[in-house]
Amino acid sequence: MAVELAFTRLTGTESSDRLTIVGPSLGTSAVKLWRQCATHLTGEVIAWDLPGHGASPPTTTPFTVRDIADEVEARTTALADNRPVTYAGVSFSGAVGLELASRETRFGTIIAIGAAKRIGTPDNWHERAALVRRAGTPVMVEGSAQRWFAPGFTTREPDTAGGLLRALADTDRESYALACEALAAFEAGEAVRPVHVVVGEHDVVVSPDGADRKLRGCGHLPPAEVPEVVAEMVEEMRCPTRTA
Repeated sequence: MAVELAFTRLTGTESSDRLTIVGPSLGTSAVKLWRQCATHLTGEVIAWDLPGHGASPPTTTPFTVRDIADEVEARTTALADNRPVTYAGVSFSGAVGLELASRETRFGTIIAIGAAKRIGTPDNWHERAALVRRAGTPVMVEGSAQRWFAPGFTTREPDTAGGLLRALADTDRESYALACEALAAFEAGEAVRPVHVVVGEHDVVVSPDGADRKLRGCGHLPPAEVPEVVAEMVEEMRCPTRTA
């Protein structure tokens, strides 16, 4: 099923020699999540948003993580023009990264941040979907402020945290609920290509056990919390090989 997603250039141009595709967490604007980090990345950086989040139009049609991965893969193929491509996703878009790693794609490097084979439990996701349909996305702001960030971050960086939380409150409620239901149904398949799984040391959504790398000083949204650290990691993990 085709899903309409907005893709926004953060840095670089289509003539840059490499392309990085970055994605959002549930309830976030990818631009707000990755804006600072992108300034430290080389090449062209393009962010995509979930339906009803950030710049993407809302939807009332159910979708799956696989549907989102299909659209990200198709759009990336059109944008890449034979350049090496890196994918970095957080939480929901990290799950998309795990889905992309289970197929033969053009992504040379895949980084899944704050993601796991399963994220949460189906019952919890369905309960959250019902709550948001009833009360709207602002009801999620207080809890997300606690789940998303490492202790003390909202005090140290009120503008960054506040911008992300305002974007959550502005998210379309039905699109958010459908994304919850997509996560309820998600279970990553076996990877057929390398994927780097990264978790913040203070992440209370996903356990750091089994991650390839644990990032210090951050919670569930490392690109916003420790942007320079994440950028350095992406550059280190990036595959230099051009893909056909």
